[in-house]
Amino acid sequence: MAEAVGIVLIVAGLIAVVHVFVQFVRAGGTPMPGAMTGHLVVTGLNRYVRNPIYLAVMTLFVGEALLFGQFSMLVYSITVWVGAAAFVRWYEEPALAARFGADFDAYRRAVPAWRPRLRPWTTSGPSTRDAGTGEAT
Repeated sequence: MAEAVGIVLIVAGLIAVVHVFVQFVRAGGTPMPGAMTGHLVVTGLNRYVRNPIYLAVMTLFVGEALLFGQFSMLVYSITVWVGAAAFVRWYEEPALAARFGADFDAYRRAVPAWRPRLRPWTTSGPSTRDAGTGEAT
């Protein structure tokens, strides 16, 4: 049973990572600091949670721990999450706030960092653009 849950988590994590990367590519960049988009990407899974890639990777790690029956991989997953959370808190979010200003502040207030919203966040702000069309959402 644990192996089946592990496989489901691995597949879900992979799908989420690919989905988020596609949203960034459509917006003309990547989530990587060296090739960022010109505007804040608030489409797809980013409408539910601010850190969907980190959560997807943690989901993959937990799935692997269950699939292989390795408690040490669960410990590793927690350690990686703590590191990611620290990176997000003290580097990534201040950098995004400096780059995107009021757009990121509104997004940060509305969308949780680690616990997904039940309903997608939408904005009518003029400078937040849809990653797929470049039009205001």
